[in-house]
Amino acid sequence: MKWYDGAAGRPFSILLWASVLLFVLTGCQSTSPQTSRSMGEFTEPETWSSSDMADAVPYDMPLPDKADIDPRVSDPEPEAVPARPEQAPYVENAAVLGKVFFDTPKGHRVCSGTAVTDPADPGASSLVWTAGHCVHTGRSGAFYRNIVFVPSFNNEALSTAGGTATDTREISPLGVWWADRAAVSTGWAREGEEIGGAGAAYDYAVLHVRRADAPAQSLQDAIGYTVPVALDAPAITGIPTLKIWGYPAEAPFDGNLLFSCQDRPGRLNIAEQDPTLYRIGCTMNGGASGGGWFIGRDDGTLALVSNTSVGPQRAQWLAGPRLGTEAKKLLAAVGAAADTPTG
Repeated sequence: MKWYDGAAGRPFSILLWASVLLFVLTGCQSTSPQTSRSMGEFTEPETWSSSDMADAVPYDMPLPDKADIDPRVSDPEPEAVPARPEQAPYVENAAVLGKVFFDTPKGHRVCSGTAVTDPADPGASSLVWTAGHCVHTGRSGAFYRNIVFVPSFNNEALSTAGGTATDTREISPLGVWWADRAAVSTGWAREGEEIGGAGAAYDYAVLHVRRADAPAQSLQDAIGYTVPVALDAPAITGIPTLKIWGYPAEAPFDGNLLFSCQDRPGRLNIAEQDPTLYRIGCTMNGGASGGGWFIGRDDGTLALVSNTSVGPQRAQWLAGPRLGTEAKKLLAAVGAAADTPTG
C-alpha cells in the first residue's frame, strides 16, 4: 500500500496499533437474511467457488444525483479524481485489502473490506472492517448470509482483458475467511436504507473471521500485519489528504482489480440530525463499498479512519462515516474481548 506524494510514490510503512448494537450471525445456510439477535454464532458458510465469486454483483448504496444535501454544512462538490490501479502482486503491496462476499435473497453480492487490528489481541487479529450495508439490511433488521473475506483477491491483477483469475492460488492466495461474528453500528441498524443515503453517517461494520482449513490461524498470521483503526482522527478540515482503496466492479471497471483514490477530504451532510461524513473526489463505483479510508500519521504509519459508504450514480465522488466512540465499542464487541469470560 503506497501513499502518493505528488508525482513520486513514497510509501508509508504500516505498523500495528493497538456502536454498539452487537448482532451476531446465527445458524443455517439459507440465502435469506437472518433475523437480528443480540448474541449468537455463525456456522461455517457454504463454499464459495470461483464461479460464485465471479457471479457476485457489486453492492453499492447509490445516492440519487438530485438528492438533498445540507448546504449549511457540506463543502462544495469535489472534482472527480481518477482511480489508480494498485501495483501487483497485492500480497506485497496491499495485502490487508480484499473482497467481502455475501448472500442476499437476490443472489451473490460483493463489497470491499480491510483487515484491521483487534485492540484486545493486537498480535493475532482476525477482524475485518467494511460497510454496514455490506453486512446488514439496516432498518429492516436482518443480516446477510454466508459472509466471507478474501484478502489480496486476484493477487496477480488479472483482468477480463488479459484473462480472469480462476485458480484458487490467484483468487485467494491468503485463503478464504468466513465470518463467525459480525456487528453493525446502532445508527445503521436504526436508519440504514439501500437507496438514498439514509444511515450513511453510521454505515460501518466489523467481522470476526476464521479460516476453515486452518482454524487456529489468525488473519494477521496469514497476512503478516493488520491496520489500526484511528478513533482519534482530527476533524475533517484538519486532514490534508485521505487515500481510499476498493475493488470497483461497474463499467469501466470489471471488479477484478484493486484501485485507489487520494484527495483532500471535504464535508458532506445528508441528514441534518446525523454526523458529517468525509467526502473526496473519486471515480470508483459499485464494488468499492466497504473499502478502507486511510490517513498518514506523523510517525509514518497508516491508520483506517473510515470506509466507502455512498456516492452519486455518476461516480464523481465517494463519502464515508467519521468513526468515534461507538466504533471503539464495536471492535470490542466482535474482537477477542468477546471471547473472554466475564464474572
